[in-house]
Amino acid sequence: MIKYRLICNDCNLSFDSWFGSSKEYEKLKRKNFLKCHSCNSIKIEKTLMSPQLISKAQDNYKDTRDVKLKAITGKIKKYQKFIRENFDYVGKNFAYEARSIHYDDKKKNKGIFGTTTNKELKELKEEGINAEVIPWIEDKSN
Repeated sequence: MIKYRLICNDCNLSFDSWFGSSKEYEKLKRKNFLKCHSCNSIKIEKTLMSPQLISKAQDNYKDTRDVKLKAITGKIKKYQKFIRENFDYVGKNFAYEARSIHYDDKKKNKGIFGTTTNKELKELKEEGINAEVIPWIEDKSN
């Protein structure tokens, strides 16, 4: 088994994937079976990866990983707070509202955020409407 770090050339999503061998990766790539799970693009490429060496200090690795996870989670929550305070929430009407803003020059209000399907997101991008996917962590303390 071999693990590759892959990147989508359309939405720049980076993700890991396991393959039986490097030949298996090449075969799947050639047949266009590799797809981005965010935007469904087949424009997937390998990126540079450093080998992961297993040390005797697995507990230190776990602690380091937990610290990094908390830092990333904290940063995502800060972004979410900024978005909630500075953008209008449109819920599941995101695609409709994005088109409305894009095609109606009079409706240039502040940015919006909400939810949409991968298909709708792809259609927005094809129409030249700038929309991005960001990770969202539900606050379970409320």
